[in-house]
Amino acid sequence: MNLKSKNKDLFLILLIYLALSPLCFAQNVDGYCFKTGADRPELYIPLLKNKNIAVVTNPTGLLHDRTFLVDFLVKNSIVIRTIFAPEHGFRGEADAGEHVSNGRDSKTGIPIVSLYGSNKKPTAQQLKGTDVILFDIQDVGVRFYTYISTLTYVMEAAAENGIEVIVLDRPNPHDGYIDGPVLKDPWKSFVGMHPVPVVYGLTIGEYGKMVNGEKWLKNGVVARYTLIPMLNYHKTQRHGVVEKPSPNLPNDKAINLYPSLCFFEGTQVSVGRGTALPFQIYGSPWTKGLPFQFTPKPAVGAKDPFLNGKRCYGENLSAFPEELSAINLNWLWSAYHHYKNSKQDFFLSNLFFDKLAGNDELRRQLITGKSVEEVRASWKKDLDVFQKIREKYVIYED
Repeated sequence: MNLKSKNKDLFLILLIYLALSPLCFAQNVDGYCFKTGADRPELYIPLLKNKNIAVVTNPTGLLHDRTFLVDFLVKNSIVIRTIFAPEHGFRGEADAGEHVSNGRDSKTGIPIVSLYGSNKKPTAQQLKGTDVILFDIQDVGVRFYTYISTLTYVMEAAAENGIEVIVLDRPNPHDGYIDGPVLKDPWKSFVGMHPVPVVYGLTIGEYGKMVNGEKWLKNGVVARYTLIPMLNYHKTQRHGVVEKPSPNLPNDKAINLYPSLCFFEGTQVSVGRGTALPFQIYGSPWTKGLPFQFTPKPAVGAKDPFLNGKRCYGENLSAFPEELSAINLNWLWSAYHHYKNSKQDFFLSNLFFDKLAGNDELRRQLITGKSVEEVRASWKKDLDVFQKIREKYVIYED
């Protein structure tokens, strides 16, 4: 065989290999091909053909080339009856906690039903005629981030109405470790529905498996649940999110600080909503002993931010050198001890702070002067119990 003929044969072999092999759009740190669940359509498109689909998604529902999942499905002749929108809305522009209205997608004409408006759980009427609910949202792996609550209600409604749920899995920016107080039953709410710690170390797909397996849905119902896993994902490696998961988590730094700073949402301390550094700074008009100053003002995703127009004194953590793999309580403790206001208590609402914490122990520990080390030690027993539950649902290697 001459060299020219040999090169031609090698070229043909390469073409055949590429035609038969899934395309790789990114690599993990070991150099292996990495894909999200959304980028594995060969696994889920066959499950959707000739069925009526409802899609639960938001702006994070993107493929590798930033094609929106809904547009990709329409292009592939998948019949979408309804788009369900979680907190922050289908286009992701609503403030945290803001009522989200129903509507219609201007591009596809598909009806949009809010799951953060008059109902957080799909009704039987809203699901009428639906065969499959496809769920694709970038979560951040923190208990009080409400997308896991939306998934829970979607699974519950699907189980009650005989509908299958398919979850397209995505990376968890806080995967591979668990930390924080474990939620107790009296403090269950939409910002915490299950007995899990603040950081629970599961992808959203694994979390759904846990909800099903532990029978945490109402009346113990179990959903028909299919997980489309990621390819070559490892739990202790970090993959940047393709799109900010909500308006006030604009980058990896804010996401990393979020489990430590979100407790401030139940206090008189701002976390920087209405500034260029949401969840990267904290401060209050009544913590003047702290060095950094900022003034919250109306902005996208913060139309009327907490402490709007008031000079706040705190800390700027945007250049904090570490990537946290544990909750940092030092900032909460520092703000509490610098707080000087005889007219208003440090806590906006004892109940809301306790819901974020998952119990009333953290607030009481702060008030009674427990050290950070003592508080962390108090979490250990519950974390050990949860770890045994978690291990049953882990599908990815560290």
